[in-house]
Amino acid sequence: MSKKENNFEESMDKLENIVTELEKGNLNLDETLKKFEEGIKLSKECNEILQDAEKRITILIENANGDIEESDFGGIS
Repeated sequence: MSKKENNFEESMDKLENIVTELEKGNLNLDETLKKFEEGIKLSKECNEILQDAEKRITILIENANGDIEESDFGGIS
């Protein structure tokens, strides 16, 4: 597992914990705002990691010789 994948998983776990804490409703207003801000930051970081991963995705294409050829993922606009 790469460092970015690990960071993604860790960030998602932290984000899930924040959501759970916010759903419980046991935090005061200041704590709620801090958790919300932290959640937004983590959400943006996860989104950036996913966008970066999408840019690096490659598609394996079997060419006419039966060999496997790697080409860049163009994405769908």
